[in-house]
Parts: sequence; structure tokens; C-alpha cells
Amino acid sequence: MTSPQETTAEVPLRRLLPRVPDRFAALGAVLIVLIVLAAIMAPWLAPYPDEPRPLEGSLPPGAAHWFGTDQLGRDVLTRILYGARTSLSIAVSVLAVSALAGVTLGVVAGYAGGWVRDAIMRVTDVFLAFPALLLSLALAVVLPPSVTTVILAIAVTWWPWYTRLAASVAASIATRPYVDAARCLGVPAPLIVWRHVLPNSLTPVLVQMSLDAGGVILTAAALSYLGLGAQEPTAEWGLMVQQGQTLFTTNWWIGTFPGLAILVTAFAFNMLGEGLRNALDPRARKVT
Repeated sequence: MTSPQETTAEVPLRRLLPRVPDRFAALGAVLIVLIVLAAIMAPWLAPYPDEPRPLEGSLPPGAAHWFGTDQLGRDVLTRILYGARTSLSIAVSVLAVSALAGVTLGVVAGYAGGWVRDAIMRVTDVFLAFPALLLSLALAVVLPPSVTTVILAIAVTWWPWYTRLAASVAASIATRPYVDAARCLGVPAPLIVWRHVLPNSLTPVLVQMSLDAGGVILTAAALSYLGLGAQEPTAEWGLMVQQGQTLFTTNWWIGTFPGLAILVTAFAFNMLGEGLRNALDPRARKVT
């Protein structure tokens, strides 16, 4: 969650390449915009309806089907476009639920302090004691496999990170002079939190969300790959990779192109997140 400390030996290298993080962030932003637009416009961009065509099963990439067809004759490019909708909706839902719960608890813990902070942080530590993917798997196993299950299973394991981050930032802001001045003027605590603590705690949270989006997509794909997430006929990248793995030696395109979609999307979010962190972190600006 925290950025690694840089040694003095690393500083000159970053000074030699001061613009690289900005370019990476711009590339990541462009890729994300293209992926989001492709997901939104999937019904118009898809070359074929997302439905079986038994007479066109397992066709290799060609002029008619750029990414080939799967064993049921469905166009792989079409399913990747519709799968982008599923994967992005999962990422947005997980991050929204996790950030809402985590930031709320973190801001309350950081501002209130004392036993309130101790109680919230101890519960947070209990969840952090388990590996996130392992806990998500455990929750997904006991729930019926679906997209909703994936969202719940990942969100339950993701919110503690935002709680710790928001609590740390809120605790620092709660000691600022303008917050003390608001207290002296008799401003109610909820209003201080709403007007001063919460807005100033959101910047690191937004940066962390951009970094986490790729991880959420990878986790969701892993759960669907294991049969615990999206089910047929829903188009989802992890499920498509699972369907193509047994046919990889003969029909490599069925699993390869969805896998590349996962890789490119996760990489784009990571580049954007790293660029935002370098731009907004004062310590990162100091050494560039």
C-alpha cells in the first residue's frame, strides 16, 4: 500500500528520465479510455451477435473472424468486447463498495482516535491476516457462482486496505491547525469530517483505486477461471481462458486473445496508477 522508499543511488536515474512516468500514465490513460469505449460500444462494434453458430465452430483467425471462433462457433472478438463490459463492471463495483466501506471506517477511526480507532483497526487486522485471494476463494466457494458472487467475494477482502490508508491520512489531517480552529469555533464533528477530513483524504484513495483496478480484474478472472465466477452464457475473460485451455494445442486463439485482454487492461491501470502516484506524491516530486 505504501510507496517504496528510494535510496540516494536511485535518485540520479529518475532525474535522467523525468518524463517517463508521465508518458506511461498517458499511455495507460489512452488504453483505458479505448477499453472503456469498446465496452460501452460493444453492441455496435461487435462483428457478430454473441450467440452460437455450430457450423462455424473452431475457425482460426482470418478475414471473416479476426480472432477466430470458439468451439460453439461464437466469434472470439465479439465475446472479448462483451467480456470487457463484465470485467470492467466487476472492477468498478468492487472498488466502489470497498472504497465506500473502507474510507468511511478509516476516516471515522482516524478522526475519532482512542478506543474507536482501536476497535476498527483490530477488525481490519483480522481481515488482513488472511491472504486476500485465499479469502476470496473461500467466500466464492460457499456462494453460488455468479458475477455478484465475484463482486462480494473480492470486496469483502479489499476494503481493509482502504480503511488503513484512510485512517492514516485522516489521523494526520485531524491534527492540522484549520481542523483545530473549526473545533474551537464549535463546528460539529460530523461537519468537520465531511468538509475537511474526508475531502483531503480522498486523493491517496483515488490513486490507490487506480492501482488496484488491475488487481481486481486479475482476481475476478482467476475466480471465473476456477468456475466460481461468471457462468455461461456470460462473456467474461477469465471464463474464456478456462474454456480455451484444454484446446490450446489445437485452437490456441480461444484462450490466447482473452488472456491478452486481461494483461493489457491490468497493465494499463497499473501504468495510470503509477503515473498518478508520481504526480501527486510530494516525495515522488521531490526526487524528480
